[in-house]
Amino acid sequence: MSETSRKRRGRRDRNRPPAEPRTEIERPIPGTTTDRNLINGVPRTLIVAAGWSWRMLVVAAALALVVYLVITFQTIVSAVLIALLVAVLLEPVAGWMRRVLRFPRALAAAISIVLLAGLVSTLLVLAGRSIIEGFGALADRVREAVDSVLDWLATGPYGVDQQQIQDWISQANQQISANSDALVSGVLGATSSAASVATGAILMVFCLFFFLKDGRKIWHWFVRLAPEPARDRINEAGIRGWTTLGGYTRTQILVAFVDAVGIGVGAAILGVPLVLPIAILVFLFSFIPIIGAVVSGIVAVAVAVVDQGLVTGLIMLGIVILVQQLEGNVLQPWLQGNALALHPLAIVLAVTAGTGIAGLLGALFAVPVVATVNTVMLYLYGRDKYPHLADRPGRSGGPPQAYAREDVVAVETQAPAVDGADTSEQPADSGGKRPGRGKA
Repeated sequence: MSETSRKRRGRRDRNRPPAEPRTEIERPIPGTTTDRNLINGVPRTLIVAAGWSWRMLVVAAALALVVYLVITFQTIVSAVLIALLVAVLLEPVAGWMRRVLRFPRALAAAISIVLLAGLVSTLLVLAGRSIIEGFGALADRVREAVDSVLDWLATGPYGVDQQQIQDWISQANQQISANSDALVSGVLGATSSAASVATGAILMVFCLFFFLKDGRKIWHWFVRLAPEPARDRINEAGIRGWTTLGGYTRTQILVAFVDAVGIGVGAAILGVPLVLPIAILVFLFSFIPIIGAVVSGIVAVAVAVVDQGLVTGLIMLGIVILVQQLEGNVLQPWLQGNALALHPLAIVLAVTAGTGIAGLLGALFAVPVVATVNTVMLYLYGRDKYPHLADRPGRSGGPPQAYAREDVVAVETQAPAVDGADTSEQPADSGGKRPGRGKA
């Protein structure tokens, strides 16, 4: 090494800062407060478990409160939910009357409800007439079947004589006489239920009229109750939930119609009585997932067995299974696609929980409610199932931020313009305020 190189190296060594002395890393002693698995002497896993536990208890308490309110106000909740489902179907009809026929909103809503009531009344009259005409023959068939069973019990391998059968009938009559008070209370309970159903029907029609007439205004009023930064997301999430509800309802109507026609045609070919009532029953019960198909199928098969025997009943059972399998595995997935985005297990659990909470109405509303909530939550978490709705003209709920513009118009119709300026024609900005208005 040359002299010059040694001098340069010496200068670099003199300018280098002195190295810090090495110290040993202090490691926490297990079992002390400095252990990373402990926080103030408490295991971290226990703290996390406790945090999850009290949060789950709060959620469970909130759900229990919601269930209690639903059960307490079951008539009101059922009326509102039925009105929403029907409003989804009638809104296109009312909208067509407003756009094409230039009807006022109140008149369009009233005519839509009258048309629906006429359709339902016609179906009920036809079904009632069919029941009256075929019930006598079916009752005779039932009596013949009962007599055949009694004869088989008397002459069959069990050897039950006629006197023992009469004793059983006498015991049944005695039990009915002994429990007459319970039967009377049951009749009174049925009367009370009928009054509750009538009240709910009137409330449903009332809600349906105003949903069709002022549904958008009602929704915008709810949106404006939220904090201003969250209004836009709540509005868009609600529009997508309404779209999901409408898609589900229309698809279920088409699927129920196909089920009713398929099973009704099969019953007519076999010569089974009460074809129209069976088809209407299948149509109505098709709105209840899983349970409805089983109940309506059992009724169709039972009528076939009673009227024409076991062989016809088995053929009717095959027709019911074939129609329901085609509907469940081909038609319904093709129509709905991923609109609901619900696993079959979620549907079964939802129907079971709805049945336990509100009976038949709970089973009816479980799937649409869960599907709508699922769509809303997916949008709020950044997964938009309907991105085309962002700029779709004429969508439900109005254009983006329409709630803000209606808010400004409502305020200005009651308050004079500031500083004498005519602001009635100015649009609202994204926050619901007038553009170009600075601080005073």
